[in-house]
Amino acid sequence: MSVRSQSSEPSEAPHRAGFACFVGRPNAGKSTLTNALVGQKVAITANQPQTTRHTVRGIVHRPEAQLILVDTPGLHKPRTLLGERLNDIVRTTWAEVDVIGFCLPANEKLGPGDRFIAKELAGIKKSPKVAIITKTDLVDSKTLAEQLIAVDQLGKELGIEWAEIVPVSATANKQVDLLADLLVPMLPEGPALYPEGDLTDEPEQVMIAELIREAALEGVRDELPHSIAVVVEEMLPREDRPADRPLLDIHAFVYIERPSQKGIIIGPKGKRLKEVGIKSRKQIEALLGTPVFLDLHVKVAKDWQRDPRQLRKLGF
Repeated sequence: MSVRSQSSEPSEAPHRAGFACFVGRPNAGKSTLTNALVGQKVAITANQPQTTRHTVRGIVHRPEAQLILVDTPGLHKPRTLLGERLNDIVRTTWAEVDVIGFCLPANEKLGPGDRFIAKELAGIKKSPKVAIITKTDLVDSKTLAEQLIAVDQLGKELGIEWAEIVPVSATANKQVDLLADLLVPMLPEGPALYPEGDLTDEPEQVMIAELIREAALEGVRDELPHSIAVVVEEMLPREDRPADRPLLDIHAFVYIERPSQKGIIIGPKGKRLKEVGIKSRKQIEALLGTPVFLDLHVKVAKDWQRDPRQLRKLGF
């Protein structure tokens, strides 16, 4: 075993900074992994496909590097205009990043959805691709080994050369740091692209809308999986408050597609909407570091997922 003396240490490695994006079919663990790497909740996570609609960037700051994570919507076979727009966002993002991480859950066999994405990935030549086996805490070592072999095979079959194949568990925080160690050398040399304290470059209003949407989805995901959109209409500091006791007024609309869905969101005697407000307000206060008064209203935007004008209005 060789021991290197201090004096012969190589000179400091150059600083690297660049973009990585996680791809994978909906619900493959991309957002949870982003949050684990950044160490703070920046991407919306919910237990169902297609909850990420905006490109949320999480920023991992290290002394020697800055890794900017671009979290795209899951790529899927589109059935609506919204679906097609989401897929366009994904492909544009892939073409612009320095490294692509393909997330495949350990607890589900490779399926047509994974193959669909892998075929698309095979067409992108310039970015290195890392296969990330997620949710390893949900399987035993034999199942994990089988999945690693299957992913290796899939690459060979489609002509994808994996730069690495890494098993991780974001919820159990297993191998998350190792993944960052492996991604950093694939980034170009250069100075940090964002200030030290930044964790995301999402506008605050978008992040707040996502937190409200996540709370609104909880408990009704079977009934309204993709019918909810949230728009923050305004955020204003409350006037006449002393400087040491500020209050931020946030007015937001929860949009649904049909009048019949209104009762589901509001709940008996408004109980559900009140719970959504309490839950999201706590998270918004944690995000902004300031007390918040949250004013929520439910509105019907008929069939908004299929209407280009409404999609634009709702930010898609």
